[in-house]
Amino acid sequence: MTLAELKTQLLALTPAEKAEVIQTLTQTLSTGSRGITKTPGVCGGDACIANTRLPVWSLVSDRRLGMSDGKILEAFPHLTAADLVNAWAYADANPEEIERAIRENDEVMQ
Repeated sequence: MTLAELKTQLLALTPAEKAEVIQTLTQTLSTGSRGITKTPGVCGGDACIANTRLPVWSLVSDRRLGMSDGKILEAFPHLTAADLVNAWAYADANPEEIERAIRENDEVMQ
């Protein structure tokens, strides 16, 4: 397969499929990326950075509050830039899930 053929196939993927591809590529290129997982009983089963209790929705919320990727990495020194790439790709591919989780958390906090 040529690079041009691969590019054509990648462009035809759904957002969720693209997120999976990004996660796979990031994991193979960076030893620091853990991926995104959902574990029943951990953070309500929400999507988290793998092997952490840090939900993707929380990172999205931080970003909306004006935190840059650099500030997020400073606040969570155990994360890598690749972890954030995975989180943003997951959030982009699953916007309804992320919005629901943010809304539910906001309701609990009120």
